[in-house]
Amino acid sequence: MSNPSKTIDQWLDTNTFHHEEFWDLKKLVAEKEKKGLKISLCIPTLNEEKTIGKEIIIFKSELMDRYPLVDEIAVIDSGSKDRTLEVAASYGADTYLSADILPSEGFKPGKGENLWKAIYQLGGDVICYVDADIKNIHPRFVTGLVAPLIHRDEVHYVKAFYDRPLAFSEGIRPSGGGRVTEILVRPLFSLFFPELTAMVQPLSGEYAVRREVLEEIPFPIGYGVETSHLIDVYQKRGLSAFAQTDLESRVHRNQTTADLGKMAFGILQSFLNRLESNGMVEKLPEMATVFRQFQAEGKDYEQVLKEIVEEERPPMIEIAEYRKKFGKG
Repeated sequence: MSNPSKTIDQWLDTNTFHHEEFWDLKKLVAEKEKKGLKISLCIPTLNEEKTIGKEIIIFKSELMDRYPLVDEIAVIDSGSKDRTLEVAASYGADTYLSADILPSEGFKPGKGENLWKAIYQLGGDVICYVDADIKNIHPRFVTGLVAPLIHRDEVHYVKAFYDRPLAFSEGIRPSGGGRVTEILVRPLFSLFFPELTAMVQPLSGEYAVRREVLEEIPFPIGYGVETSHLIDVYQKRGLSAFAQTDLESRVHRNQTTADLGKMAFGILQSFLNRLESNGMVEKLPEMATVFRQFQAEGKDYEQVLKEIVEEERPPMIEIAEYRKKFGKG
């Protein structure tokens, strides 16, 4: 039996990077062009008018106009009620409604749906996903993720990790994920997929992936998409297919504990389904899809019920329209 700790230590030495290693964007662009790669940036959105404009301005000015690293910047929206799409388009992004992409497949609300539809809509050999709510946005959120893919052909999937602003001293950084990572995902990975605990922040919304990897894995449309990605790619390609990059700090809005509970409920559904589909457990019993929370007003106590079903989209390579568009036979 392999020693996960030894494997993780070796992987941390060879496949964990710091964004400052990739400061030379001129060199990075030259290597990208030498390898003939096309890079697409996808920003999934839902009501992000306050932050989307700054992201587009920085990415377009630095990574398209000044250094031609990114070939397209696309906002894929779940149906915002604010001016997200209008603002994004005014600063030069391509904008799409998720519901208008692959209309034959219908539309399902959820971030994972946007990520899946992007594989069809965008033309890059590499797709870099960046969340739309980052307040300290910087080109490193793209360069730090695509650079390992440009430099290392054997790397297929690069995740971001970063600190939330926390107090630390004497150079020791409390490296770890958010609350759901540390309370749910890391314990589950430790039990069933110990090598995946090498991922400092498995639930980070920033990652860059080669097309041939994205098209071969299913996409939960909701909270379970990041966790499922890691398990599915790991099962097919092993830990060596991954890399991760330290982006230092990410400032964004924090979610309530109640909202994190909903997230954990969805992730756990996807995780248990992966255990079953990989033959790691016998057939699971039927699982409830209603998440139950409580709120109190005075001496009155009320159940708060939320149905959360982690539906999944099939691997994009199974969609005939996709195969036709990209010449996949």
